[in-house]
Amino acid sequence: MRSFINVEDIGDLKVAVKEALAVKVNRFGYKSLGENKTLLMVFFNSSLRTRLSTQKAAMNLGMNVIVLDVNQGAWKLETERGVIMDGDKSEHLLEAIPVMGSYCDVIGVRSFARFENKQDDYEEKILQQFIRYSGKPVFAMETATVHPLQAFADLITIEEFKKVERPKVVLTWAPHPKALPQAVPNSFAQWMNATDYDFVITHPEGYELDSKFAGNARVEYDQNKALEGADFVYAKNWSAYADPNYGQILSKDMSWTVTTEKMALTNNAFFMHCLPVRRNMIVSDDVIESAQSIVIPEAANREISAQVVLKRILEKL
Repeated sequence: MRSFINVEDIGDLKVAVKEALAVKVNRFGYKSLGENKTLLMVFFNSSLRTRLSTQKAAMNLGMNVIVLDVNQGAWKLETERGVIMDGDKSEHLLEAIPVMGSYCDVIGVRSFARFENKQDDYEEKILQQFIRYSGKPVFAMETATVHPLQAFADLITIEEFKKVERPKVVLTWAPHPKALPQAVPNSFAQWMNATDYDFVITHPEGYELDSKFAGNARVEYDQNKALEGADFVYAKNWSAYADPNYGQILSKDMSWTVTTEKMALTNNAFFMHCLPVRRNMIVSDDVIESAQSIVIPEAANREISAQVVLKRILEKL
């Protein structure tokens, strides 16, 4: 595996989950793969779970790890070609990337949507420059449009907790005070569509995802109806995708908050969220603290998803 961005990069999902569960049992059984190999993790945006879980996964594999926070302790980077660099940005990404590549064997990149230009965001201009100019395998640690490490961990978690072979999985929009990217719901939808689950997306009108990611999922604008009989409820906010409202907040309707009353409509569903979560906006205290909340096991599986991805990349070096 040369890069990891979308679900097709992981191959057969059943094989990938089986490998993940084996890695989870024997996390340190592949340390020879990473011996004398270095992972560079480049962060253009903040992180907690992604940074800790990916670094831990690399260490499990015997890798050296370098973490670069572009916004602290590094030169400010220009990302656009043709710009007269007479401002506060001292270095261009086109020089920085090959230099970074010379110091490592694998690169992870975290760079969120800027909401300045939809085309730039959805063309993944920053990530694609790393793929093109670094000379090294590159994987996404959440980008403008996708978060595959999270979606893979979500899939592992569902497989561990499901009580029926074909569970009903509902991705529900929920209110938030800030405009958030579509990356997590995009990847979650993409990965769920690649399974044989009964997958439903529910959101207010105007919050439709890019059809490339929504795929053949059933879209239901009535949240209560969507939640009926659900086995898993995945709550997440995202801003509008469609023009002319790209990146905007269209609603803060608190009736979409996942509460005990909402969960009572389900088939005693498990509650999921990628974290961090705005309590009593996305989800009520009693739901996220309930026995059906699996947000902590879900977060713990981020280490496993990252380790499988790194393992497969190292096996091809």
